[in-house]
Amino acid sequence: MKLILLGPPGAGKGTQAEALAKRRGLIQLSTGDMLRAAVKAGTEIGRKAESIMKSGGLVPDEVVIGIIAERIGQPDCANGFILDGFPRTLKQAAALDELLDSKGTILDLVIELKVDDNALLSRIEKRASDTIAAGGTPRADDNAEALKTRLLAYYRETSPLIGYYFAQGKLRTIDGMVPVEEVAREIDALLDA
Repeated sequence: MKLILLGPPGAGKGTQAEALAKRRGLIQLSTGDMLRAAVKAGTEIGRKAESIMKSGGLVPDEVVIGIIAERIGQPDCANGFILDGFPRTLKQAAALDELLDSKGTILDLVIELKVDDNALLSRIEKRASDTIAAGGTPRADDNAEALKTRLLAYYRETSPLIGYYFAQGKLRTIDGMVPVEEVAREIDALLDA
């Protein structure tokens, strides 16, 4: 099973992807983690990404797609994977479709976690206060201004993927406002259908 979890920042994609990976024996693929792993492994694409990342630049789509291609070709991805943080744009979605097609496979399902923007702000503020209460340091982007900036980027660049995957018949939408456990049950019900 090859899946994408889609939704705005703070919707719970990472939380659900991690739990789903454990329940279903899938691999959670975070583009950030994959980039760091490729750099550490010293692969050709990793070396390209490293020079870009060191200079503070954004890693181009073709490099990210190359890293995804390397990663999904590994044996632990044979049973499937969940993409976390990719694709973020229509161009990346089209490149992903081409990559999967070249490997003789397809994306099975895209699950959108639909949430209210005001609730996202409350979630982000709670995550920051919980982190502080536990003696940690909250993420730098766990604040109202950063969330607004991230939401603008999401609506401008990523939300068009909802229509893209709907047109392919792969999009399913879940209410991300319900408790975490209920979201997990709804995802499982979709996958079992």
